[in-house]
Amino acid sequence: MTDLEAMEEALRLAAEAGAAGEVPVGAVAVHEGRVVGRGKNGRETTLDPTAHAELLALQEAARTLRRWRLTGVTVYVTLEPCAMCAGAMVLARIDRLVLAAPDPKAGAVGSLLDLSADPRLNHRFPVERGLLAEEAGELLRSFFRARRGRAGDGGPPGT
Repeated sequence: MTDLEAMEEALRLAAEAGAAGEVPVGAVAVHEGRVVGRGKNGRETTLDPTAHAELLALQEAARTLRRWRLTGVTVYVTLEPCAMCAGAMVLARIDRLVLAAPDPKAGAVGSLLDLSADPRLNHRFPVERGLLAEEAGELLRSFFRARRGRAGDGGPPGT
């Protein structure tokens, strides 16, 4: 599976999340060329503040691989991870992160802080940015435009 194919799968999951009324973020975990974990935002549906796409993909990957150390895994996500998700990636010891769109309001792998490269932590991983960023950004912009149109309150809170 190529980086592009994996990110396209993450975008498909993001679109599914958006159609369900969730902020459209999707994530895919890949090990040795095959998808071992998938996630899409589910906070509204599950009423769980931790139901972020990345965490759900990491959890499924751990179950699939039958281990919590996710060495050898690359995570693909449509929006830059928050501190919770980036921290989980550090703790899971992923090999690499590929992200589409930056998140200037909550991003924790380069925008607000960078947990992926913090030398004080016990694990670091490389981050590749911008793969299908325009497509991911348009999913998010369309979702929030539609929400603002319905709510009339100037927009919902961020992801």
